[in-house]
This record gives sequence, C-alpha cells and structure tokens, in this order.
Amino acid sequence: MHGGAKGSGAPKGNSNALKHGLYTREAIAERRALGQLLREMREGLRSFEEEA
Repeated sequence: MHGGAKGSGAPKGNSNALKHGLYTREAIAERRALGQLLREMREGLRSFEEEA
C-alpha cells in the first residue's frame, strides 16, 4: 500500500495543488452571492413585467 504512514504526504500548509482558486471558500461564497442576486433580479423583473 502507498501512503498512510505517519509523516507521509504533503507538508502542512502546502499550496502546490492550488492553481487557480476556483474552489476556495471565498470564490464559492462569491458565486453563491452572485447567484442569489441574479435570482432576486429575475424575480423583480417578473413582477415588474406583470404590473405593466
């Protein structure tokens, strides 16, 4: 078997795998906030069109 031994693996704080930040907490939170904003805007447009 490979790995699993004490002390094996990448060192703590290793950022070698971080290439673009697409899956960082901040990026995920930003996408969620943007999605929520878009949903609210679409709903607002729908209600605006119904009034007209």
